[in-house]
Amino acid sequence: MKELIRYMAQALVDNSDQVDVQEINTLQTLVLELRVAKEDLGKIIGKKGRTAQAMRIILSCAAAKEQKRSILEIVE
Repeated sequence: MKELIRYMAQALVDNSDQVDVQEINTLQTLVLELRVAKEDLGKIIGKKGRTAQAMRIILSCAAAKEQKRSILEIVE
C-alpha cells in the first residue's frame, strides 16, 4: 500500500523525487505518512481536500482486503 500511495502522489506533483511515504504498521491499523515538497502540498490536498479524500478512500479499499484499518496523514 505504501507503493500505491507513492504512485498516486508522484503522478500528481511536479517534484516527484521528493515524495516520501513512511509506513507504520500495527496489528489492525496501517498508518501512512506522506511527505511532499512544500510547493506541491496544494496539489496533494486539492480543492476542499477532495484529492486527499480520494486517496484515503482508495487506501481504505486496499486495506480492507487485508482486513486492516488505514490512515493517511499528509505531513508538511
